[in-house]
Amino acid sequence: MAAAAPDALAGFSEAPAPTATAEPAAGGEDSREVRVLQSLRGKICEAKNLLPYLGPNKMRDCFCTINLDQEEVYRTQVVEKSLSPFFSEEFYFEIPRTFQYLSFYVYDKNVLQRDLRIGKVAIKKEDLCNHSGKETWFSLQPVDSNSEVQGKVHLELKLNELITENGTVCQQLVVHVKACHGLPLINGQSCDPYATVSLVGPSRNDQKKTKVKKKTSNPQFNEIFYFEVTRSSSYTRKSQFQVEEEDIEKLEIRIDLWNNGNLVQDVFLGEIKVPVNVLRNDASHQAWYLLQPRDNGNKSSKTDDLGSLRLNICYTEDYVLPSEYYGPLKTLLLKSPDVQPISASAAYILGEICRDKNDAVLPLVRLLLHHDKLVPFATAVAELDLKETQDANTIFRGNSLATRCLDEMMKIVGGHYLKVTLKPILDEICESSKSCEIDPIKLKEGDNVENNKENLRYYVDKLFSTIVKSSMSCPTVMCDIFYSLRQMATQRFPNDPHVQYSAVSSFVFLRFFAVAVVSPHTFHLRPHHPDPQTIRTLTLISKTIQTLGSWGSLSKSKSSFKETFMCEFFKMFQEEGYITAVKKFLDEISSTETKESSGTSEPVHLKEGEMYKRAQGRTRIGKKNFKKRWFCLTSRELTYHKQPGSKDAIYTIPVKNILAVEKLEESSFNKKNMFQVIHTEKPLYVQANNCVEANEWIDVLCRVSRCNQNRLSSYHPSAYLNGSWLCCLETSENALGCKPCTAGVPADIQIDIDEDRETERIYSLFTLSLLKLQKMEEACGTIAVYQGPQKEPDDYSNFVIEDSVTTFKTIQQIKSVIEKLDEPHEKYRKKRSSSAKYGSKENPIGKIF
Repeated sequence: MAAAAPDALAGFSEAPAPTATAEPAAGGEDSREVRVLQSLRGKICEAKNLLPYLGPNKMRDCFCTINLDQEEVYRTQVVEKSLSPFFSEEFYFEIPRTFQYLSFYVYDKNVLQRDLRIGKVAIKKEDLCNHSGKETWFSLQPVDSNSEVQGKVHLELKLNELITENGTVCQQLVVHVKACHGLPLINGQSCDPYATVSLVGPSRNDQKKTKVKKKTSNPQFNEIFYFEVTRSSSYTRKSQFQVEEEDIEKLEIRIDLWNNGNLVQDVFLGEIKVPVNVLRNDASHQAWYLLQPRDNGNKSSKTDDLGSLRLNICYTEDYVLPSEYYGPLKTLLLKSPDVQPISASAAYILGEICRDKNDAVLPLVRLLLHHDKLVPFATAVAELDLKETQDANTIFRGNSLATRCLDEMMKIVGGHYLKVTLKPILDEICESSKSCEIDPIKLKEGDNVENNKENLRYYVDKLFSTIVKSSMSCPTVMCDIFYSLRQMATQRFPNDPHVQYSAVSSFVFLRFFAVAVVSPHTFHLRPHHPDPQTIRTLTLISKTIQTLGSWGSLSKSKSSFKETFMCEFFKMFQEEGYITAVKKFLDEISSTETKESSGTSEPVHLKEGEMYKRAQGRTRIGKKNFKKRWFCLTSRELTYHKQPGSKDAIYTIPVKNILAVEKLEESSFNKKNMFQVIHTEKPLYVQANNCVEANEWIDVLCRVSRCNQNRLSSYHPSAYLNGSWLCCLETSENALGCKPCTAGVPADIQIDIDEDRETERIYSLFTLSLLKLQKMEEACGTIAVYQGPQKEPDDYSNFVIEDSVTTFKTIQQIKSVIEKLDEPHEKYRKKRSSSAKYGSKENPIGKIF
């Protein structure tokens, strides 16, 4: 039996990983750390009943964004001419910072002016768990500039007793506005903030103002203001001077944050109100406060008129302990492929008890893949599927644990395969304006359906030819699983000669290539969402490729299309040559001899996108600036270009020359979301478009360069400007770094798997599903005692229990391991809750009125 987990977390501190939220230290000087990792996944489904235009053309061109507070981190494609746009876009990303609100904005696209915000759905971070894993319709709320706030203010209040020259006593309220943190970007740039400080009462409103701080989201004001609170006549002799009760109850300090608009109107950034009676029992009060909307912000009697938005949201926040705590649970999960029957294994039981199987699939697949256990597990659960399949034509068509595991596996390991196979052709299609519409109803005026058919056939043939010649690029793991599927399908349906092919094609064509063709942005094959005409073209190509890859459809006289125009178009492909090509390709990728070519010299494409880089040289006026460039990272080099698709790189950094990749402090250039690529020449300073994108680039650059020789152990967190490093003021440009480099990350550049995090996620899922696990345990006991179902069917009819005794034992082991992991988690939670004082920067005061 595996050793029990350590029984204390007293020495833990909490530190950020590359995708972690920076949180306060939770304990002493022990080097062991707890990582706080946040992620968000879900789906923007559709909107309905949006407010129409007032003119004759009532339709809108709509898109939706996801915002962390006021920072946009995701944008959907534009759906044209609709008041009920259907987006159907899935998203997943790591959240690298703290936030207050997750917001979804629905926009109306405007070519000539700024896009119009129709409405929003704003959900507090602490309320996200109420919507997890289920589709919900949300009413759109009005977007009011007075309600669009984020950030926090550091404030100190004091009462001073003063004796005037004539001997009378008066009292002053001292307001020290120290700093702000996390103010929003204005038009994509750091703001120019200032604060107004007001003492407000029934008959007074005294206002003062700070200086404007230029280009910063974290201004340091450090300005002190004085207000007379009581007149000298109100003084009565007491052992200790106090403000009169009626004055305290009626006075409050209000601080409003503004962005200085210079020549345009100033923009409201948020406010706080602090009653003066916080000083009733203390001589001073100091705290951080969250900025709040104005009193009238986001209050409208017409919220139902704006429409609604259907969303599926799943937010997770994991507290990942040191590795030694996860040993027993990992051991139990990794034994799953060897358990007989497979339905009695810990991994399978997790899939049975989770409300949504998808929640279990991602961490399971990644953990098993990391330890080379996925192929035997996927084979075993697929065999269980086959036992329930009665018709060979429906093989692997459902959404079972087996099919979902294989779908996730192909997404994880097949990314590079898709890029080298599909990307060049998809680029050609997306950058071309050729019409491929063949539906007579959807033809535009002047379109020639025969020309469109030829265009569509050209693309289909080119894509099909590339796919069926790509077997040498198919990842080894996919080949191994396809081989197993083929063998099992043949044994299950020995009289069907086609099933050995349909078992493989149902995955590689239906669930892999066809999906990537219709959604290239989701698979990182295109940087942006295609326009509506291109989406239509890709949909027609995807349908044809999917049917071409289906052995059953090719071997029948009729295709599976419902549309008459598609049936007619597909007749062009019902030739023996296509059937032979598909059969040969499926033979190759499901053979034990077909593996990835180890001698390939083609670099692995890892990431690309548009960012801003600081000029390496100087401009004519001697000042360095920032320029928009297209960055591309492969396993060999980092390059940037003037625009996407440009063959000639402006600048190239070989991966082997990268010495470190780290964040750059905002104060360096007064710009957020910056990072630096430190290499053998001068550092490259880059600004990403948002915090999620910056985090992803830092992560992938760290992974690809992790094993480089001569990597730095320390770096400068700020830039070298005007003859010195801003962080440590060293004057030598070659001075050693003043801060330790970030800890290493997983070295696999294609499959980034953090096994501790995946195990923590599985622990959380077991914890959330304990009631269902208990029901499954009771069902096993009932079956074992009575040799059959004796309770109501609802108690356990939904569970797959082939061997009640073995399943019961596994459940007992799961409960034991979870209980042992509960102890350190509970101790850490208590330590964390006590370490962040209410009113501290980490735990600011929220609603205060």
